Amino acid sequence: MTEEAMEKPVVRSAWARRDNRFKIPPEAAKRQGLITRMALESFATKDEAIAYLNGECIALAGRPLDLATHSPKGLEQVVADLRNRS
Repeated sequence: MTEEAMEKPVVRSAWARRDNRFKIPPEAAKRQGLITRMALESFATKDEAIAYLNGECIALAGRPLDLATHSPKGLEQVVADLRNRS
């Protein structure tokens, strides 16, 4: 057997695959983090906050997490909606 054949193959970890996935722009990630934190502070439980962020909101005409992540104006709308719920 050759020395090359005896070497173990390189095994990539799950983290190595992450490089190929879509990454949101830094500003969108900041807005996403901000609105998530605000929702967690606004609702009594984590499950309620997640349901709000991922559910369709009639008042906003869309999913709050998507709207807030997409643009600064969307973030403002979701922040206002959260404040109105308090």
